[in-house]
Amino acid sequence: QADFVESGGGLVQAGGSLKLSCTKSGGSFFSAAMGWFRQAPGKEREFVAAVAYSGRSPISADSVKGRFTISRDNAKNTVYLEMNNLKPEDTGVYYCASGRSTTAISTVQGVDLWGQGTQVTVSS
Repeated sequence: QADFVESGGGLVQAGGSLKLSCTKSGGSFFSAAMGWFRQAPGKEREFVAAVAYSGRSPISADSVKGRFTISRDNAKNTVYLEMNNLKPEDTGVYYCASGRSTTAISTVQGVDLWGQGTQVTVSS
């Protein structure tokens, strides 16, 4: 059973937008940093964005800078990924993840807990 539940994925045309949500199943985020990864078919899972428990100092991959925004609402135990100006290369399964810090969860090895993933498909 996954530790987080993602939602908001779907099919969208290039240039469109989606907003993903991630909630903790049966508990709070505590003080964990939260992040998003994605995995395209036949490719390795890659880091997308992360945010500290405070909500400050988010970081993101160069490929999504200026288009994707990560945020969190600790009162709702929810982290979001707002994705704008989507491109076909953004297609993949998007996973929510937690770790000790944003630096730690900028790599797969630094992730403590994973969600089950939500599919995002961007058509050209």
